[in-house]
Amino acid sequence: MSWHSLSRRAAFLGTLALLAACEMTPAFGPNGAGTALYGRVQLREPEDIDGFALNRHLSERLGPEQAASYALNYRLTTASVAQGITPDDVTTRYSLNGTVDFALTDLASGAVITQGRVSSFTSYSAIGTTIATLTAERDAHERLMVMLADQVVTRLLATGPKPVQ
Repeated sequence: MSWHSLSRRAAFLGTLALLAACEMTPAFGPNGAGTALYGRVQLREPEDIDGFALNRHLSERLGPEQAASYALNYRLTTASVAQGITPDDVTTRYSLNGTVDFALTDLASGAVITQGRVSSFTSYSAIGTTIATLTAERDAHERLMVMLADQVVTRLLATGPKPVQ
């Protein structure tokens, strides 16, 4: 066995030892934070196409509502901002900015368990045909909703209810 493979093996075993010492648990594994939320979160009714997309991605991550114990209320805002502008004053690229203010509430007590704000952005090209630009814009909205949903779920897993052991 070479020195190189021994050092890699030692590094790997050291990493495993550190993870074991930290008692890290997969979020959706047994006794993970995700088990307290999976299938137990009631989402608010969407108001527009972005809200529908955000709810779809939240449901993918939190599971379909089965026995709701919590309500996730949120306010979604998006804004499209011109980024690339030619000397002829033609916009060639847009930035799509999004923010979600959210609060997770216990349905039984009405107490707010956790709340916060997440934001992200994406962009799309406005060069080409009208159909190409509209398709790129629609895709940018979809990508933004995925990013925002992922951030909300990450925050809920980190600061939300913990599973009963």
